[in-house]
Amino acid sequence: MSTRQEAPPQSPAPPREGAVPGGAFVALALATAGFGVNFWAWALLSPLGPRFRDALDLSASQLSLLVAVPVLVGSLGRIPVGALTDRYGGRIMFPAVSFLTIVPVLFLGLVGSDSYAALLVGGFFLGIGGTAFAVGVPLVNAWFPPERRGFAIGVFGAGMGGTAISALTTVRLVDSGSASMPFLITAACLAVYGVLAALLLRDAPGRVPPTEPALRRLGLAVRLPITWEAALLYAVGFGGYVAFSVYLPTYLRTAYGLEQADAAAKMAGFVVLAVLMRPLGGYLSDRIPPLKVLSVAFGAVAVCALVQSSTPGLNPAGTIAFLAMAAALGAASGAVFAHVAQRAPGAQVGSVTGLVGAAGGLGGFVPPLVMGAVYSRTGSYSGGLAALAVVAALALTWCVVAGRRA
Repeated sequence: MSTRQEAPPQSPAPPREGAVPGGAFVALALATAGFGVNFWAWALLSPLGPRFRDALDLSASQLSLLVAVPVLVGSLGRIPVGALTDRYGGRIMFPAVSFLTIVPVLFLGLVGSDSYAALLVGGFFLGIGGTAFAVGVPLVNAWFPPERRGFAIGVFGAGMGGTAISALTTVRLVDSGSASMPFLITAACLAVYGVLAALLLRDAPGRVPPTEPALRRLGLAVRLPITWEAALLYAVGFGGYVAFSVYLPTYLRTAYGLEQADAAAKMAGFVVLAVLMRPLGGYLSDRIPPLKVLSVAFGAVAVCALVQSSTPGLNPAGTIAFLAMAAALGAASGAVFAHVAQRAPGAQVGSVTGLVGAAGGLGGFVPPLVMGAVYSRTGSYSGGLAALAVVAALALTWCVVAGRRA
C-alpha cells in the first residue's frame, strides 16, 4: 500500500501587485465613450458660432459669451457632480448626466436657435454635458492600480475628442439643409449611450460609498494641497485646450479669413492631436514625475503662444504653432490627473476631480472672453495670445520650483 499523502488543497493565489481586475477595460471603454458623446453635445454651439453671429448680428463679445456659457456651467457643475459620483458611483451618474443632456440638445435643435436669449438658455443647460468628466475620473481611478492610473485616466481623457466630432460634423450637417440634424443625431447618441451604460457599466468591486455629507467631503477636498496644485495647473493645461476648441473657428475666420467649414476642420485637427497626446501625458507620468512632464508641456505652450501672437502666415508657421500647442496642452491635461491619481486619497478622488475639473473649465471660460474683448478694442488677437504665453511661463516656473522642492 502506498504511503504517499495527498497534498492539501491550494488556496487561490492572491492578486499580484499592479494587477488590473477583470472588467476594468470594459469600464474604461464605456467611460471614455460616455465622456466623448457628452463632450460632443457640450461643443455643439462652438462650430456654429460664426453662423449665429451673422444671422443674429452678434458682436464679438456676445459671440464669445455664447460659446463660453456651456463651458462655465459644465465647469462649475463638476463640483457637485464629482461629489455625487463619490456617493452614488459612475454606474448611476453616467446614465443620469447623459439623459439630462438630451433636454437642452433637443431644445437648441428644435426651438432654441432663433434668438440670442434662447441660445444662452440652451447653452446654459448644455453645460450639463461638460460635467461628465467628473463622473469618469473617479470611476476609472477606482478600477486601476496606482501605477496604471496615469495611463488609464489619460485614455479616458481622450473622450474630449467628442469636441472634434462636433467640429467635423455640425457645420456639414447644417449645410446639407437641416439646421436641427446635428442636434437630433447627438440626442439619439446620448440616448443610446445612456441605455448601454445603465445596462453594462459597473463600479469597481469593493467600492465603499462615503458616509460623510457632500459638503463636508468637499470641504476636506478643498483643504488638500493637491487640490490647489492640480487646479492651477489644469486651469492652464485643459483650460487652454477648451478655450481653443471653442474659439478657434472664430479666431481663424477673423484673423485669416477662412471659410466656416475650413476653420471647423482645422479646429478638429487641433482637438484630435490634443486627444492623442493626453494618454501619452498620463503614460509618461506613470514613469517619471508628472511635474517634469508638465514643465516641458508648459514651456512649449509659452513658446508657441508667443510665436502666434505675431499672427504669422498660417502655412506653415501658424499651423505648426497651433499643432505644437495642441500636443503640449493634451499632454499637460493627462499629466495633471496622473498627478491627482498619485496624490489624492482614494475616497476623495471624485470631490478633488470635481474641483480640479471646475478649475480647468473655468480656465477655458476666461480666454474666449478675453480674446473677444481684446479684438473688440484693438482689432487684433496679439494681446490675448501674449497673455497666454505669460501664463504658461508662470506655470512652467511653478512646476520647476515645486519639482525641486519635492
